[in-house]
Amino acid sequence: MKKLTNGIVFIGVTLLSGCYSYGGYQPTVDSYNDPNAYRINQDMAECKQLASQASGGAAKETAIGAGTGAALGAATGAIIGAFTGSAGTGAAIVAATGGLGGGAYKGLSTDERYRNAYNNCMSGRGHRVVR
Repeated sequence: MKKLTNGIVFIGVTLLSGCYSYGGYQPTVDSYNDPNAYRINQDMAECKQLASQASGGAAKETAIGAGTGAALGAATGAIIGAFTGSAGTGAAIVAATGGLGGGAYKGLSTDERYRNAYNNCMSGRGHRVVR
């Protein structure tokens, strides 16, 4: 059962992180009265790269969150399962749930850091970002 649970967590994390790359986010920039409007495309490309580096990477953060969630879930599930008569089954079920939940949470918080870094970079280069 534990191998099955680990497999479920691994597959879930892989799907979450592999298919998700900041959702294709691109800030909306108001070019009206922007003295640097001719640089918007170049600045977007450079800021996208900087934001990706600053956010730590979605796959790595998602995997860390999944591992933490699975470990906490296994401990909680073992306690709950001990009261119901099957600590192993309880640990396996809650570990899988915790792993997927932890991975999703970390992926979303990484996305928020990415968006903030991207917007701050564009604003720092003199562009007005519409939020």
